[in-house]
Amino acid sequence: MYKTVMMNELEQQLKKGPVNILDVREVDEYEEGHIPGAILTPISSFMAYISKIEKDKEYYVVCYSGARSQVVAEYLGKNGYKVTNVMGGMSLYRGPLATGE
Repeated sequence: MYKTVMMNELEQQLKKGPVNILDVREVDEYEEGHIPGAILTPISSFMAYISKIEKDKEYYVVCYSGARSQVVAEYLGKNGYKVTNVMGGMSLYRGPLATGE
């Protein structure tokens, strides 16, 4: 099971302090700009990254619009991870961006 929030809700959480974010976009998208501190976990090779995800932590999952992140959030939720899908994704993000890896 996983939760869903809109990007503005994640932005409010970020103002309160750091949160764990999984960015499931592809490498080129991530390098163009991502939420500072977001962990790159591309959906195309997601299983290679799953060892970076800890079951005892909570994660927000983002992509460009919320579709790819929903697939990942659903998978992780069914496998016992604490995740929240961020609808609207980076297309709605208005905060500072980090670039590169």
